[in-house]
Amino acid sequence: MIFPENFVWGAATASYQIEGAAKEDGRGQSIWDTFSRTAGKVVGGDTGDVACDHYHRYADDVKLMRELNLAAYRFSIAWPRVQPTGSGAINPAGLDFYDRLLDELLKAEISPYVTLYHWDLPQPLEDQGGWATRDTAYRFAEYAAAVHARLGDRVEHWATLNEPWVSAFLGYGNGVHAPGRTDPAAAMRAAHHLLLGHGLAARQLRAAGARSLMLVVNAAPVLTTAQVNDPQAEPSEADAAAVRRIDALLNRQFLDPALRGAYPTEVLAAAERNGGTAHILDGDLTLINAPVDLIGVNYYNPCLVESAPGTPADPAWPGSDDVAFTSVDAPRTAMGWPVVPTGLSRLLVRLSRDYPQVGLMVTENGAAYEDVVEAGRVHDADRLAYLDGHLRAAHDAVQQGADLRGYLVWSLLDNFEWAEGYRRRFGIVHVDYDTQARTPKDSALWYRDVIARNGL
Repeated sequence: MIFPENFVWGAATASYQIEGAAKEDGRGQSIWDTFSRTAGKVVGGDTGDVACDHYHRYADDVKLMRELNLAAYRFSIAWPRVQPTGSGAINPAGLDFYDRLLDELLKAEISPYVTLYHWDLPQPLEDQGGWATRDTAYRFAEYAAAVHARLGDRVEHWATLNEPWVSAFLGYGNGVHAPGRTDPAAAMRAAHHLLLGHGLAARQLRAAGARSLMLVVNAAPVLTTAQVNDPQAEPSEADAAAVRRIDALLNRQFLDPALRGAYPTEVLAAAERNGGTAHILDGDLTLINAPVDLIGVNYYNPCLVESAPGTPADPAWPGSDDVAFTSVDAPRTAMGWPVVPTGLSRLLVRLSRDYPQVGLMVTENGAAYEDVVEAGRVHDADRLAYLDGHLRAAHDAVQQGADLRGYLVWSLLDNFEWAEGYRRRFGIVHVDYDTQARTPKDSALWYRDVIARNGL
């Protein structure tokens, strides 16, 4: 199973999850600094204060990337490191770190894929209303322009946002992520303002000469349980309506405005029932519909639903009344997520069919399992099988015509897994958090060989 010529192989991380150095060189406070210090929000009371200490160990981490044959490394910029208050003066010392990291990556012949926002909003902006207020979108565009002005001479690939659905609906809807608010109306506004920020930033970057722009979404096929096992299964009319509605809320809420300049009717209906649509101003959708080159796809598992009259809306899903979220009989990761590789092929084929004007890149795909270091090795057979199955699914999608340009495993390193703290390990490289020792797992060595032969 050989992938196309020039297929991009790499790995991904995020700033708050690996950098540490939370109070060094003028870095400001983020919503995740605040959230992780709020009792009961993060397992074990863990914080990202130290994480993987990547801020100090980046050179060794880049050397490790080179040894694993990575051609691309996706990482995010910490907004509070660049603009401690989220607006105004730039902190040169914060950008100095990314200068050093970029120089190491380019010296190792690894292409940087920069994500401007991976959830660490400066706390002062949240204090002023966060993404639920329109002004934050404009502050984000200013920040994006400042980062590009400093780093744009060495970065070709830029992603504006990572998973705006998660930022909006887990951050402002059910509150399991920072900033921990539980207000469906605020979540709907946040989703729109994140998109507005994307559009404004994309236009700033393009005007400044950025060559490749991307929006990264946590897309997933929305299916009934029967459809997982039988793609030809015909759901009932009620189940089909449930699938369409949740697909609109998860996938099309972000892809349609960004790529088609319009919201699905189901999203507008959900907004009307949760605070109204007054926050969607004339001209916004034109701004949001800024041309991009790639859609980044973060895939872990499908979203399974069925019609369930009388079921109240899930707080993370405004507009999901009368829908039940279901499960499927499949192997599970340590997160409890079902392992369904065919969902990735279905998703990639569908996205290329529905949005043919953009290419695709798998920007996250991976799994958490219980890993143990034994005699200097980590035999993570389950993760290796997970990655193998999903790469086969990705190859199948390419064979069906999906315009897939690359694959970035999540994650390079074990790290701070948000509300799960340090108890969940997604890395292909094991991190001993006491000593910060890095140990490539069997999956990393396998992935190194996959990259060397451009296939399975």
